[in-house]
Amino acid sequence: MELKDKVVLITGGGTGVGRATAVKLAAEGAKVVINYSRSEKEASDVVHEITQLGGTAIAYKANVAIAKEVNDLVSYIAESFGTIDALINNASITAQIALDDLDAVTDEIWDSLFSVNVKGMFHCVKAVVPYMKKQQSGVIVNMGSVAGMTGIGSSIPYAATKSAIHTMTRSLAIALAPNIRVNCISPGAIETRWWSGNEDKMYQLAGNLPLKRISTPDDIAEAILFQLTQKSVTGQVFTIDNGQTL
Repeated sequence: MELKDKVVLITGGGTGVGRATAVKLAAEGAKVVINYSRSEKEASDVVHEITQLGGTAIAYKANVAIAKEVNDLVSYIAESFGTIDALINNASITAQIALDDLDAVTDEIWDSLFSVNVKGMFHCVKAVVPYMKKQQSGVIVNMGSVAGMTGIGSSIPYAATKSAIHTMTRSLAIALAPNIRVNCISPGAIETRWWSGNEDKMYQLAGNLPLKRISTPDDIAEAILFQLTQKSVTGQVFTIDNGQTL
């Protein structure tokens, strides 16, 4: 297996896409580090599931918006496993605000979303790059969104953070080439816990898409696996949206 014994850090790895990615990569032989900020039980459950299947996984609490906590996390990984081969920047927060409700978009919301979604991603990149440069190899996958392309998402600030991630992915791909590849996944709607209580809207959305479905976390995990293993791909934003942006 191409990922056998590779050390992979997944931020926001306890739920949704992060969880599905952790399980999939562990099944491919990777040693998985599951970062979480609030979902301690969920992260522990994923570690238990992976280890029960014979894989290697640990969980570590760190707020990606705080550079020191990220640096401590990466130092712990290096002490535990010797290096880090891949980073999946999946941690993200959102804000549910109608697009036309500009008064509801406060400075605090702007600051909190950019601190986690954009600065947090960059903190993680800065922390892992020295280890990847030392071994002259590494892969980084960032989590964007079709909201970053269309401007339509949970809120204007959320869409802005995802657009920033798309741009930063391309910049980092140039800055870190040739030994470190950087790509981005840009999902459309995904069947996660955020739809809880709104399943009717989810099914309605699925019916309006060209492929008549919305993505599952496993769909996104498959795309991440592809980006980790395809050595000729860098600086790309992969849209996984069942035709939503059409």
